[in-house]
Amino acid sequence: MKAFEYLIGVDGGGTKTHIRVERPDGSHVADGSSGPSALMHGTSKSWCAIVTALDNAFLAAGITRPPYQAIAAGCGLSGVNNPQWGAQFTEQNPGFGALAIGTDAFTTLLGAHLGQPGVVVAIGTGSVGEVLLADGSRREVGGWGFQTGDEASGGWIGLRAANHVERALDGRAEAGPLAKAIIRFCGGADEFSNDQNRQRVIAWVNSANQSIFAQLAPLVVTHAAQDQAAQTILRKAGVEIAEIARALDPTHQLPIALCGGLATPLQAYLPEPLKSRAITPRADAATGALLLLRRQLATEFAGETV
Repeated sequence: MKAFEYLIGVDGGGTKTHIRVERPDGSHVADGSSGPSALMHGTSKSWCAIVTALDNAFLAAGITRPPYQAIAAGCGLSGVNNPQWGAQFTEQNPGFGALAIGTDAFTTLLGAHLGQPGVVVAIGTGSVGEVLLADGSRREVGGWGFQTGDEASGGWIGLRAANHVERALDGRAEAGPLAKAIIRFCGGADEFSNDQNRQRVIAWVNSANQSIFAQLAPLVVTHAAQDQAAQTILRKAGVEIAEIARALDPTHQLPIALCGGLATPLQAYLPEPLKSRAITPRADAATGALLLLRRQLATEFAGETV
């Protein structure tokens, strides 16, 4: 087996890409980031984001990146559970010497519990839960996508926030701090007429996708302390997370970690007993992707040194 100079772990989500670069002995080299690499944006764009993040990592470390053939890549990607997207992504490998791919849910799970049994609920642009049992079996809950699922995610929260501002503009709901902040975010202003603000919001909503709707989630979190509508959205998100967790581990016996960009702000809105049970992830999804890669390399090259 040819030796790899570097191993990389890729956490590819709908908002950003994070890469961790290690040497084969496990020593950390650098981290890099770039834009989204979720496969829903297209596999070519996914690879573009990954190599950009990789180049950024080597640049930050002050190291010249070797040829791709000298690098083994483990990738946890949103959208890999679509077989067509996964196959296309693999076919477009720009030349990495080894490639392991899995869902971002699985690499998040591996990182959160360092490969040991446990539960994760990942809350970012999208949402998904996964459990790893003691016998090595896995099961996923959620992850159905933005159109019909992804409960409690940034996209889900943003969609409900957009609906609230529409209702406020109609006079069906109070135009509190959250609604006013979203109107400004969509290009409207306090001094505009209701019709002008309505047109701005319509134009913004009609051009939005999941990632763009997710941009409203921080506004909901920011205004929750003084806006009842924001609180209601976040409490409902907490209930949805608890339902995912219950479906994954009905006996409440396994350690459970909340992961993703919205895990920390949503912690306060979790119902009990989940609020007390949830633990801090032991490592991130990029580390989980490296674990996935090392497992694959160990299987393929049993008895040899990675």
